[in-house]
Amino acid sequence: MAEYTDLNRPLIGTRWRDGSTGKSYNVTNPYNQETIAEIVMADQGDVDEAYQTAKSVQEKWAQVLPQEKRMILEHAAEIMERRREELVKWLAVESGSSRLKAHVEIDFSISIIKEAATFPFRMNGSIVPSIVPGKENRIYRKPVGVVGVISPWNFPLYLSMRSIAPALGASNGVVVKPPVSTPITGGILIGKIFEEAGLPAGLFSVIIGANEEVGDPMVVHPIPGIISFTGSTRVGRMIGAKAGERLKRVALELGGNNVFIVLDDADLDRAARAAAFGKFMHQGQICMSINRMIVDRRVYEPFLEKLKERVSSLKVGDPLKKETDIGPLIKPSEVKRIQEMVEESKRQGAQAVLEGSARGTLMDPVILADVTNEMPIAKNEIFGPVAAVIPVDGEEEAIQVANDTSFGLSGSVHAGTIERGVRVAHRIETGMIHVNDQPVNDEPVIAFGGEKDSGLGRFGGEWALDEFTTVKWISVQEKERDYPFDPN
Repeated sequence: MAEYTDLNRPLIGTRWRDGSTGKSYNVTNPYNQETIAEIVMADQGDVDEAYQTAKSVQEKWAQVLPQEKRMILEHAAEIMERRREELVKWLAVESGSSRLKAHVEIDFSISIIKEAATFPFRMNGSIVPSIVPGKENRIYRKPVGVVGVISPWNFPLYLSMRSIAPALGASNGVVVKPPVSTPITGGILIGKIFEEAGLPAGLFSVIIGANEEVGDPMVVHPIPGIISFTGSTRVGRMIGAKAGERLKRVALELGGNNVFIVLDDADLDRAARAAAFGKFMHQGQICMSINRMIVDRRVYEPFLEKLKERVSSLKVGDPLKKETDIGPLIKPSEVKRIQEMVEESKRQGAQAVLEGSARGTLMDPVILADVTNEMPIAKNEIFGPVAAVIPVDGEEEAIQVANDTSFGLSGSVHAGTIERGVRVAHRIETGMIHVNDQPVNDEPVIAFGGEKDSGLGRFGGEWALDEFTTVKWISVQEKERDYPFDPN
Protein backbone atom coordinates (compact mmCIF):
# COMPACT_ATOMS: atom_id res chain seq x y z
CA MET A 1 0.00 0.00 0.00
CA ALA A 2 1.62 3.24 -1.18
CA GLU A 3 1.66 6.24 1.11
CA TYR A 4 -0.46 9.25 0.25
CA THR A 5 1.21 11.80 -2.02
CA ASP A 6 0.58 15.38 -3.14
CA LEU A 7 -0.22 16.48 0.40
CA ASN A 8 0.44 20.16 -0.30
CA ARG A 9 -2.93 20.67 -2.02
CA PRO A 10 -6.22 20.76 -0.09
CA LEU A 11 -9.54 19.37 -1.26
CA ILE A 12 -11.75 22.32 -2.26
CA GLY A 13 -15.14 21.32 -3.59
CA THR A 14 -14.51 18.34 -5.85
CA ARG A 15 -10.86 19.09 -6.68
CA TRP A 16 -7.48 18.77 -5.04
CA ARG A 17 -6.08 22.19 -5.84
CA ASP A 18 -4.18 25.22 -4.57
CA GLY A 19 -5.96 28.04 -2.84
CA SER A 20 -6.75 31.15 -4.85
CA THR A 21 -4.68 33.82 -3.08
CA GLY A 22 -1.41 32.86 -4.76
CA LYS A 23 0.27 33.33 -1.39
CA SER A 24 2.15 30.32 -0.03
CA TYR A 25 2.81 29.22 3.53
CA ASN A 26 5.64 26.94 4.62
CA VAL A 27 4.57 24.22 7.05
CA THR A 28 7.52 23.37 9.28
CA ASN A 29 8.55 20.50 11.51
CA PRO A 30 8.49 21.92 15.07
CA TYR A 31 11.41 19.73 16.11
CA ASN A 32 13.97 20.87 13.52
CA GLN A 33 12.15 23.73 11.72
CA GLU A 34 12.54 22.00 8.33
CA THR A 35 9.87 22.79 5.73
CA ILE A 36 7.64 19.75 5.18
CA ALA A 37 5.07 21.31 2.81
CA GLU A 38 4.31 24.52 0.95
CA ILE A 39 0.62 25.37 0.86
CA VAL A 40 -0.98 27.99 -1.40
CA MET A 41 -3.57 29.67 0.77
CA ALA A 42 -7.32 29.91 0.19
CA ASP A 43 -9.52 32.98 -0.01
CA GLN A 44 -13.17 33.86 0.55
CA GLY A 45 -14.12 32.56 -2.90
CA ASP A 46 -12.68 29.15 -2.04
CA VAL A 47 -14.78 29.10 1.15
CA ASP A 48 -17.88 29.87 -0.89
CA GLU A 49 -17.08 27.13 -3.43
CA ALA A 50 -16.54 24.59 -0.65
CA TYR A 51 -19.82 25.45 1.11
CA GLN A 52 -21.85 25.63 -2.11
CA THR A 53 -20.52 22.25 -3.27
CA ALA A 54 -21.09 20.63 0.10
CA LYS A 55 -24.67 21.89 0.14
CA SER A 56 -25.45 20.49 -3.32
CA VAL A 57 -23.91 17.10 -2.57
CA GLN A 58 -25.42 16.89 0.92
CA GLU A 59 -28.93 16.83 -0.48
CA LYS A 60 -28.06 13.57 -2.26
CA TRP A 61 -26.07 12.24 0.71
CA ALA A 62 -29.12 12.61 2.95
CA GLN A 63 -30.96 10.15 0.67
CA VAL A 64 -28.22 7.51 0.67
CA LEU A 65 -29.27 4.34 2.48
CA PRO A 66 -28.04 4.19 6.07
CA GLN A 67 -26.12 0.94 5.54
CA GLU A 68 -24.17 2.56 2.70
CA LYS A 69 -23.20 5.54 4.87
CA ARG A 70 -22.20 3.19 7.67
CA MET A 71 -20.06 1.16 5.27
CA ILE A 72 -18.15 4.26 4.09
CA LEU A 73 -17.44 5.40 7.65
CA GLU A 74 -16.36 1.94 8.78
CA HIS A 75 -14.10 1.72 5.73
CA ALA A 76 -12.51 5.04 6.76
CA ALA A 77 -11.75 3.58 10.21
CA GLU A 78 -10.19 0.51 8.59
CA ILE A 79 -8.03 2.71 6.35
CA MET A 80 -6.75 4.64 9.37
CA GLU A 81 -5.78 1.41 11.07
CA ARG A 82 -3.96 0.17 7.97
CA ARG A 83 -2.18 3.48 7.58
CA ARG A 84 -1.38 3.86 11.28
CA GLU A 85 2.40 4.15 10.89
CA GLU A 86 2.02 6.67 8.09
CA LEU A 87 -0.25 8.78 10.31
CA VAL A 88 2.12 8.45 13.28
CA LYS A 89 4.95 9.82 11.14
CA TRP A 90 2.92 12.81 9.99
CA LEU A 91 1.69 13.62 13.51
CA ALA A 92 5.31 13.57 14.69
CA VAL A 93 6.80 15.75 11.95
CA GLU A 94 3.92 18.23 11.73
CA SER A 95 2.68 18.60 15.33
CA GLY A 96 5.62 17.30 17.38
CA SER A 97 3.66 14.33 18.70
CA SER A 98 5.59 11.58 20.44
CA ARG A 99 4.85 8.10 19.15
CA LEU A 100 2.78 7.41 22.28
CA LYS A 101 0.68 10.53 21.81
CA ALA A 102 0.29 9.88 18.07
CA HIS A 103 -1.02 6.35 18.70
CA VAL A 104 -3.45 7.68 21.31
CA GLU A 105 -4.69 10.30 18.86
CA ILE A 106 -5.19 7.72 16.11
CA ASP A 107 -7.03 5.43 18.53
CA PHE A 108 -9.36 8.31 19.48
CA SER A 109 -9.97 9.12 15.81
CA ILE A 110 -10.78 5.53 14.87
CA SER A 111 -13.14 5.24 17.84
CA ILE A 112 -15.09 8.37 16.96
CA ILE A 113 -15.46 7.25 13.33
CA LYS A 114 -16.82 3.89 14.50
CA GLU A 115 -19.29 5.66 16.77
CA ALA A 116 -20.30 7.98 13.92
CA ALA A 117 -20.87 4.92 11.71
CA THR A 118 -23.84 4.07 13.97
CA PHE A 119 -25.49 7.46 13.44
CA PRO A 120 -27.23 6.67 10.12
CA PHE A 121 -29.36 4.10 12.01
CA ARG A 122 -29.91 6.47 14.95
CA MET A 123 -31.66 9.30 13.10
CA ASN A 124 -34.77 8.30 15.01
CA GLY A 125 -38.11 10.05 15.17
CA SER A 126 -41.08 9.62 17.43
CA ILE A 127 -44.88 9.74 17.55
CA VAL A 128 -46.14 12.06 20.28
CA PRO A 129 -49.74 12.31 21.58
CA SER A 130 -51.63 15.48 20.70
CA ILE A 131 -53.98 17.65 22.75
CA VAL A 132 -56.04 18.18 19.58
CA PRO A 133 -58.67 15.56 18.71
CA GLY A 134 -57.78 13.45 15.68
CA LYS A 135 -54.20 14.80 15.38
CA GLU A 136 -50.96 12.81 15.27
CA ASN A 137 -47.64 14.53 16.05
CA ARG A 138 -44.53 13.20 14.32
CA ILE A 139 -41.02 14.31 15.33
CA TYR A 140 -38.23 13.73 12.83
CA ARG A 141 -34.48 14.06 13.36
CA LYS A 142 -32.88 15.80 10.38
CA PRO A 143 -29.33 16.85 9.45
CA VAL A 144 -28.56 20.56 9.83
CA GLY A 145 -27.24 20.52 6.24
CA VAL A 146 -23.62 21.69 6.23
CA VAL A 147 -21.28 21.96 9.22
CA GLY A 148 -18.30 24.32 9.39
CA VAL A 149 -15.41 22.97 11.49
CA ILE A 150 -12.50 25.09 12.76
CA SER A 151 -9.94 22.91 14.50
CA PRO A 152 -6.70 23.44 16.52
CA TRP A 153 -3.09 22.31 16.06
CA ASN A 154 -2.46 20.36 19.27
CA PHE A 155 -4.54 17.22 18.49
CA PRO A 156 -5.05 18.07 14.82
CA LEU A 157 -6.25 14.73 13.50
CA TYR A 158 -8.63 13.89 16.32
CA LEU A 159 -10.00 17.35 17.06
CA SER A 160 -10.92 17.70 13.39
CA MET A 161 -12.29 14.16 13.15
CA ARG A 162 -14.29 14.56 16.37
CA SER A 163 -16.65 16.90 14.51
CA ILE A 164 -16.19 15.71 10.91
CA ALA A 165 -17.12 12.05 11.38
CA PRO A 166 -20.26 12.62 13.51
CA ALA A 167 -21.42 15.37 11.16
CA LEU A 168 -21.03 13.07 8.14
CA GLY A 169 -22.70 10.20 10.00
CA ALA A 170 -25.68 12.47 10.69
CA SER A 171 -26.01 13.08 6.91
CA ASN A 172 -24.36 16.52 6.78
CA GLY A 173 -21.75 17.98 4.47
CA VAL A 174 -18.60 19.35 6.11
CA VAL A 175 -16.05 22.10 5.43
CA VAL A 176 -13.04 22.08 7.77
CA LYS A 177 -10.49 24.81 8.35
CA PRO A 178 -7.47 23.32 10.12
CA PRO A 179 -4.74 25.66 11.43
CA VAL A 180 -1.97 26.62 9.02
CA SER A 181 0.61 24.98 11.31
CA THR A 182 -1.00 21.50 10.97
CA PRO A 183 -2.95 21.48 7.68
CA ILE A 184 -1.91 17.97 6.66
CA THR A 185 -2.90 16.05 9.79
CA GLY A 186 -5.79 18.42 10.55
CA GLY A 187 -7.40 18.30 7.11
CA ILE A 188 -5.61 17.04 4.01
CA LEU A 189 -4.99 13.50 5.28
CA ILE A 190 -8.62 13.30 6.43
CA GLY A 191 -9.70 14.22 2.92
CA LYS A 192 -7.47 11.49 1.49
CA ILE A 193 -8.87 8.93 3.93
CA PHE A 194 -12.51 9.71 3.15
CA GLU A 195 -11.84 9.84 -0.58
CA GLU A 196 -10.28 6.36 -0.38
CA ALA A 197 -13.26 5.21 1.71
CA GLY A 198 -15.70 6.24 -1.02
CA LEU A 199 -17.24 9.43 0.36
CA PRO A 200 -19.06 11.32 -2.42
CA ALA A 201 -16.86 13.99 -4.00
CA GLY A 202 -17.65 17.50 -2.80
CA LEU A 203 -19.35 16.46 0.45
CA PHE A 204 -16.17 17.27 2.38
CA SER A 205 -13.74 20.14 1.78
CA VAL A 206 -10.56 21.43 3.40
CA ILE A 207 -9.88 25.17 3.55
CA ILE A 208 -6.35 26.26 4.46
CA GLY A 209 -5.90 29.98 4.76
CA ALA A 210 -4.98 32.93 6.93
CA ASN A 211 -7.56 33.92 9.52
CA GLU A 212 -7.88 37.40 8.03
CA GLU A 213 -8.74 35.85 4.64
CA VAL A 214 -11.02 32.94 5.52
CA GLY A 215 -11.76 33.12 9.26
CA ASP A 216 -14.88 35.29 9.16
CA PRO A 217 -16.17 33.78 5.87
CA MET A 218 -16.07 30.32 7.47
CA VAL A 219 -18.37 31.55 10.25
CA VAL A 220 -20.69 34.10 8.64
CA HIS A 221 -21.36 32.29 5.36
CA PRO A 222 -25.12 31.65 5.11
CA ILE A 223 -24.87 27.93 4.27
CA PRO A 224 -23.44 26.22 7.40
CA GLY A 225 -26.09 25.53 10.03
CA ILE A 226 -23.58 25.08 12.83
CA ILE A 227 -19.97 26.08 13.47
CA SER A 228 -17.87 23.66 15.52
CA PHE A 229 -14.80 25.35 16.99
CA THR A 230 -12.06 24.06 19.26
CA GLY A 231 -9.51 26.61 20.43
CA SER A 232 -8.96 29.57 22.70
CA THR A 233 -11.71 31.23 24.70
CA ARG A 234 -10.84 34.61 23.16
CA VAL A 235 -11.41 33.36 19.61
CA GLY A 236 -14.40 31.28 20.70
CA ARG A 237 -16.12 34.39 22.04
CA MET A 238 -15.63 36.14 18.69
CA ILE A 239 -16.97 33.16 16.75
CA GLY A 240 -19.92 32.86 19.10
CA ALA A 241 -20.72 36.56 18.69
CA LYS A 242 -20.54 36.50 14.88
CA ALA A 243 -22.61 33.32 14.71
CA GLY A 244 -25.13 34.70 17.19
CA GLU A 245 -25.72 37.79 15.05
CA ARG A 246 -26.87 35.40 12.32
CA LEU A 247 -28.79 33.06 14.68
CA LYS A 248 -26.32 30.31 13.79
CA ARG A 249 -25.63 27.47 16.24
CA VAL A 250 -22.17 26.86 17.68
CA ALA A 251 -20.39 24.00 19.43
CA LEU A 252 -17.41 25.45 21.31
CA GLU A 253 -14.67 23.62 23.19
CA LEU A 254 -12.44 26.33 24.57
CA GLY A 255 -9.63 26.86 27.06
CA GLY A 256 -9.10 25.09 30.34
CA ASN A 257 -7.44 25.57 33.71
CA ASN A 258 -7.77 21.99 34.84
CA VAL A 259 -7.19 20.96 38.44
CA PHE A 260 -5.59 17.85 39.88
CA ILE A 261 -6.61 17.61 43.54
CA VAL A 262 -4.71 15.39 45.98
CA LEU A 263 -6.52 14.95 49.31
CA ASP A 264 -4.82 13.94 52.54
CA ASP A 265 -5.83 10.26 52.31
CA ALA A 266 -4.86 9.76 48.64
CA ASP A 267 -2.55 6.99 47.41
CA LEU A 268 0.46 9.19 46.64
CA ASP A 269 2.25 6.73 44.36
CA ARG A 270 -0.87 6.40 42.25
CA ALA A 271 -1.42 10.15 42.28
CA ALA A 272 2.15 10.94 41.22
CA ARG A 273 1.95 8.49 38.29
CA ALA A 274 -1.33 10.01 37.14
CA ALA A 275 -0.01 13.56 37.58
CA ALA A 276 3.08 12.92 35.47
CA PHE A 277 1.00 11.60 32.59
CA GLY A 278 -1.83 14.14 32.86
CA LYS A 279 0.62 17.05 32.93
CA PHE A 280 3.40 16.07 30.53
CA MET A 281 1.78 14.01 27.78
CA HIS A 282 2.30 15.92 24.52
CA GLN A 283 4.36 18.48 26.44
CA GLY A 284 1.22 19.63 28.25
CA GLN A 285 -0.24 20.95 24.98
CA ILE A 286 -3.68 19.42 25.52
CA CYS A 287 -6.85 21.29 26.47
CA MET A 288 -7.40 18.75 29.26
CA SER A 289 -3.82 18.81 30.60
CA ILE A 290 -3.35 19.49 34.29
CA ASN A 291 -2.83 23.20 34.84
CA ARG A 292 -2.89 23.32 38.66
CA MET A 293 -2.02 20.57 41.12
CA ILE A 294 -3.80 21.33 44.40
CA VAL A 295 -2.33 19.24 47.22
CA ASP A 296 -3.27 18.97 50.89
CA ARG A 297 -0.38 20.31 52.98
CA ARG A 298 -0.34 17.11 55.09
CA VAL A 299 0.89 15.13 52.05
CA TYR A 300 2.46 18.01 50.12
CA GLU A 301 6.15 17.25 50.58
CA PRO A 302 5.96 13.48 49.96
CA PHE A 303 3.83 14.08 46.87
CA LEU A 304 6.37 16.55 45.50
CA GLU A 305 9.17 14.05 46.04
CA LYS A 306 7.31 11.29 44.24
CA LEU A 307 6.30 13.59 41.40
CA LYS A 308 9.88 14.83 40.97
CA GLU A 309 11.19 11.27 40.92
CA ARG A 310 8.65 10.30 38.28
CA VAL A 311 9.12 13.34 36.05
CA SER A 312 12.93 13.29 36.26
CA SER A 313 12.97 10.05 34.25
CA LEU A 314 11.05 11.49 31.29
CA LYS A 315 13.11 11.80 28.12
CA VAL A 316 12.99 14.94 25.99
CA GLY A 317 13.89 14.85 22.29
CA ASP A 318 13.01 13.77 18.77
CA PRO A 319 9.33 12.75 18.72
CA LEU A 320 10.01 10.06 16.12
CA LYS A 321 12.22 8.12 18.54
CA LYS A 322 10.43 5.47 20.58
CA GLU A 323 12.16 6.46 23.82
CA THR A 324 10.99 10.10 23.65
CA ASP A 325 8.35 11.10 26.20
CA ILE A 326 8.38 14.87 25.68
CA GLY A 327 8.77 16.29 22.19
CA PRO A 328 8.94 19.87 20.93
CA LEU A 329 6.50 22.68 21.55
CA ILE A 330 4.72 23.82 18.41
CA LYS A 331 6.94 26.91 17.88
CA PRO A 332 9.77 28.81 19.61
CA SER A 333 7.48 31.65 20.71
CA GLU A 334 5.59 29.19 22.92
CA VAL A 335 8.81 28.35 24.78
CA LYS A 336 9.47 32.05 25.33
CA ARG A 337 5.90 32.65 26.56
CA ILE A 338 6.05 29.79 29.06
CA GLN A 339 9.49 30.70 30.36
CA GLU A 340 8.32 34.25 31.00
CA MET A 341 5.41 32.92 33.08
CA VAL A 342 7.78 30.64 35.01
CA GLU A 343 10.22 33.46 35.78
CA GLU A 344 7.49 35.88 36.84
CA SER A 345 5.93 33.22 39.10
CA LYS A 346 9.32 32.59 40.69
CA ARG A 347 9.70 36.31 41.34
CA GLN A 348 6.32 36.12 43.11
CA GLY A 349 7.50 33.29 45.38
CA ALA A 350 7.19 30.00 43.46
CA GLN A 351 10.03 27.56 44.13
CA ALA A 352 11.62 25.46 41.38
CA VAL A 353 11.64 21.80 42.47
CA LEU A 354 12.75 20.62 39.03
CA GLU A 355 14.04 22.85 36.25
CA GLY A 356 16.10 22.08 33.19
CA SER A 357 16.99 23.96 30.04
CA ALA A 358 15.29 25.00 26.82
CA ARG A 359 16.82 24.63 23.37
CA GLY A 360 14.89 25.61 20.31
CA THR A 361 11.40 24.21 20.75
CA LEU A 362 12.49 21.59 23.27
CA MET A 363 11.88 22.35 26.93
CA ASP A 364 12.80 20.16 29.88
CA PRO A 365 9.96 19.57 32.35
CA VAL A 366 9.56 22.05 35.20
CA ILE A 367 7.95 21.58 38.63
CA LEU A 368 7.11 24.71 40.60
CA ALA A 369 6.12 24.45 44.26
CA ASP A 370 4.50 26.99 46.59
CA VAL A 371 2.40 28.37 43.75
CA THR A 372 -0.67 30.50 44.44
CA ASN A 373 -3.73 31.06 42.28
CA GLU A 374 -2.63 34.66 41.65
CA MET A 375 0.62 33.70 39.91
CA PRO A 376 0.66 33.71 36.08
CA ILE A 377 1.59 30.03 35.96
CA ALA A 378 -1.71 29.24 37.75
CA LYS A 379 -3.98 31.97 36.35
CA ASN A 380 -3.17 31.26 32.71
CA GLU A 381 -3.50 28.10 30.66
CA ILE A 382 0.13 26.91 30.53
CA PHE A 383 -0.02 24.64 27.44
CA GLY A 384 3.50 23.48 28.16
CA PRO A 385 5.62 21.15 30.32
CA VAL A 386 5.31 23.00 33.64
CA ALA A 387 3.65 21.57 36.75
CA ALA A 388 2.30 24.23 39.12
CA VAL A 389 1.76 22.76 42.61
CA ILE A 390 -0.42 24.66 45.10
CA PRO A 391 -0.52 23.72 48.83
CA VAL A 392 -3.87 23.94 50.65
CA ASP A 393 -5.13 23.27 54.14
CA GLY A 394 -7.85 20.68 53.83
CA GLU A 395 -10.68 19.67 51.54
CA GLU A 396 -12.68 22.89 51.73
CA GLU A 397 -9.76 25.07 50.71
CA ALA A 398 -8.93 22.65 47.89
CA ILE A 399 -12.46 23.07 46.50
CA GLN A 400 -12.34 26.85 46.91
CA VAL A 401 -8.99 27.15 45.12
CA ALA A 402 -10.09 24.75 42.37
CA ASN A 403 -13.22 26.82 41.61
CA ASP A 404 -11.38 30.16 41.71
CA THR A 405 -11.12 30.38 37.91
CA SER A 406 -13.37 31.35 35.04
CA PHE A 407 -12.68 28.02 33.32
CA GLY A 408 -14.30 24.63 33.82
CA LEU A 409 -13.24 21.99 31.30
CA SER A 410 -11.76 18.91 33.00
CA GLY A 411 -10.17 17.88 36.28
CA SER A 412 -9.45 15.06 38.69
CA VAL A 413 -9.56 14.23 42.39
CA HIS A 414 -7.41 11.69 44.24
CA ALA A 415 -8.94 10.47 47.48
CA GLY A 416 -8.64 7.51 49.82
CA THR A 417 -12.20 6.40 49.12
CA ILE A 418 -14.33 6.57 46.00
CA GLU A 419 -17.18 8.11 48.00
CA ARG A 420 -15.05 11.02 49.19
CA GLY A 421 -13.61 11.57 45.73
CA VAL A 422 -17.05 11.67 44.12
CA ARG A 423 -18.35 14.01 46.84
CA VAL A 424 -15.58 16.49 46.09
CA ALA A 425 -15.92 15.98 42.32
CA HIS A 426 -19.57 17.06 42.49
CA ARG A 427 -18.49 20.39 43.97
CA ILE A 428 -15.91 21.26 41.31
CA GLU A 429 -17.35 23.59 38.65
CA THR A 430 -16.31 21.71 35.55
CA GLY A 431 -17.89 19.77 32.72
CA MET A 432 -15.76 16.66 33.30
CA ILE A 433 -13.88 15.32 36.31
CA HIS A 434 -12.25 11.99 37.11
CA VAL A 435 -11.75 10.29 40.48
CA ASN A 436 -8.36 8.67 41.12
CA ASP A 437 -7.28 9.36 37.54
CA GLN A 438 -5.97 12.33 35.56
CA PRO A 439 -7.99 14.79 33.44
CA VAL A 440 -6.86 13.76 29.93
CA ASN A 441 -9.79 11.47 29.11
CA ASP A 442 -12.05 11.18 26.10
CA GLU A 443 -14.42 8.39 25.06
CA PRO A 444 -16.52 8.24 21.88
CA VAL A 445 -19.84 7.56 23.66
CA ILE A 446 -19.46 10.00 26.58
CA ALA A 447 -20.45 13.69 26.74
CA PHE A 448 -17.31 15.82 26.30
CA GLY A 449 -17.39 19.54 27.03
CA GLY A 450 -16.91 22.29 29.55
CA GLU A 451 -18.66 24.86 31.71
CA LYS A 452 -18.11 28.60 32.20
CA ASP A 453 -15.43 30.00 29.84
CA SER A 454 -14.53 26.50 28.64
CA GLY A 455 -17.27 26.31 26.05
CA LEU A 456 -20.79 25.43 24.98
CA GLY A 457 -22.28 22.11 23.90
CA ARG A 458 -21.06 18.54 24.12
CA PHE A 459 -19.21 16.21 21.77
CA GLY A 460 -19.39 12.42 21.74
CA GLY A 461 -22.13 9.80 21.39
CA GLU A 462 -25.75 10.87 21.51
CA TRP A 463 -24.68 14.40 22.47
CA ALA A 464 -22.77 14.81 19.19
CA LEU A 465 -25.82 13.48 17.36
CA ASP A 466 -27.87 16.20 19.03
CA GLU A 467 -25.31 18.88 18.11
CA PHE A 468 -25.20 18.05 14.40
CA THR A 469 -28.92 17.50 13.83
CA THR A 470 -32.16 19.36 14.24
CA VAL A 471 -35.71 18.16 14.88
CA LYS A 472 -38.78 18.80 12.79
CA TRP A 473 -42.41 18.58 13.89
CA ILE A 474 -44.92 17.35 11.31
CA SER A 475 -48.49 16.98 12.48
CA VAL A 476 -51.18 15.01 10.70
CA GLN A 477 -54.82 15.96 11.20
CA GLU A 478 -56.49 12.59 10.57
CA LYS A 479 -60.03 13.67 11.40
CA GLU A 480 -61.72 16.86 10.33
CA ARG A 481 -61.12 19.55 12.93
CA ASP A 482 -63.59 22.06 14.37
CA TYR A 483 -62.31 25.66 14.26
CA PRO A 484 -63.59 28.61 16.29
CA PHE A 485 -64.27 30.58 13.09
CA ASP A 486 -66.60 27.92 11.70
CA PRO A 487 -70.29 28.98 11.55
CA ASN A 488 -72.63 27.34 14.04
